[in-house]
Amino acid sequence: MSQEIRAVLASNIEKLRTKMNLKREELSLQLGFDNSYISKLEKSRINITLDKLEKIANFFDTEVYKLLK
Repeated sequence: MSQEIRAVLASNIEKLRTKMNLKREELSLQLGFDNSYISKLEKSRINITLDKLEKIANFFDTEVYKLLK
């Protein structure tokens, strides 16, 4: 995954999370992910698996492709 796509994904996840007034810790608990994973994801520091991307999209009631654009 390119840095540009990671940055777009990070921004979109952070926007959705803050729109729901969720802290990173709360989102990580809801998704069953480690809090540091969410932090690294929102800072564009890691790649994400398709399974985790789908889980995040489902949580936010959106489509995977919308998280990437």
